[in-house]
Amino acid sequence: MKTLPPVTRAEWLLSFDFDGTLIDPEMSPSVPREFFETITLLRDSHQALWGINTGRSLIQTLEGMNQSAFPFWPDYIIAREREIYTPNNYGRWVPVRDWNKKCDKDHKKLFRKHKRLLKSIRKWLETETSAMWSDQEEEPAGIIASSPKEMHEITVKLRQELEQAPALSFQRNDIYLRFSHEFYHKGSALAEVGRLIDIPVENRFTIGDGHNDLDMLDLNIVGKLACPANACEDVKTQVSENGGYVAKAKAGLGTVESLQAIFLTKA
Repeated sequence: MKTLPPVTRAEWLLSFDFDGTLIDPEMSPSVPREFFETITLLRDSHQALWGINTGRSLIQTLEGMNQSAFPFWPDYIIAREREIYTPNNYGRWVPVRDWNKKCDKDHKKLFRKHKRLLKSIRKWLETETSAMWSDQEEEPAGIIASSPKEMHEITVKLRQELEQAPALSFQRNDIYLRFSHEFYHKGSALAEVGRLIDIPVENRFTIGDGHNDLDMLDLNIVGKLACPANACEDVKTQVSENGGYVAKAKAGLGTVESLQAIFLTKA
């Protein structure tokens, strides 16, 4: 699989959350064919580059694209809400080394510094809630709540606890949460992609549906923003208050609706 033919000079940068924004598991196909047709049109009409901006790992993202029968690759992937990858001429995904290396270094340093606090949070979580603590080699500190309501209650507690921990933050998506460095998120990673490609803020577009998309649904990061109808209320509020487009359709169909309304509808 390859990307679309290269543009003469990139003029627009498009960024898409994956699960819930492009993918709807209840639909067949899970990503509507109209999405890829619209992206192809925008390649020609707006010289647009596009990418996936997700909380999934790179491997999970590639698996999801294969399962959803993507006809071509995106121009970039932001994985785990912070790591940036681009495809090479052989179809392999390679890291943007300077960014990813610094990201990894800063996270390891941060988790070492706040090891005691994270241990205390874990003890509270396991004794006072129904949530599960999650730790893996790539994700040394995370939480899986029993419900969105419980996750909301946990985040209220965490915001209080993290006041004593400079730079330590978290990213939440429904019942899932990962601790992270406050500088690295979907918004800062997208800003870095824009910087590398030299696309100004006003010529960037992003769309998302969950809490971990709020950082990229920011007018300091992008000039145009949107969300599908299934977005959480916090996202809908932020998009609406910032003059963005709130679609009437869900997931991928809402993404197509947003793209057409913003880029292809003549005034």
